[in-house]
Amino acid sequence: MGPLGIPELLIILLVIMLIFGAKRLPEIGSSLGKGIRTFKSSVTGEDEEKPSVGTETASKTDEDGRYSGF
Repeated sequence: MGPLGIPELLIILLVIMLIFGAKRLPEIGSSLGKGIRTFKSSVTGEDEEKPSVGTETASKTDEDGRYSGF
């Protein structure tokens, strides 16, 4: 059993189109892509929040936007 070639991939695509219909294929592809991106970001740890550059100075200001002097 070798790798899948063009004829095999076309047959698989035809079967998928018969099962789901041509109108639902973009929805399925979109949700599959989102799932793959979510999985990759969770594996690499990119989903964790990183502190932004201005958070430290923003916490040192009062309600009027003045520096509180900590």
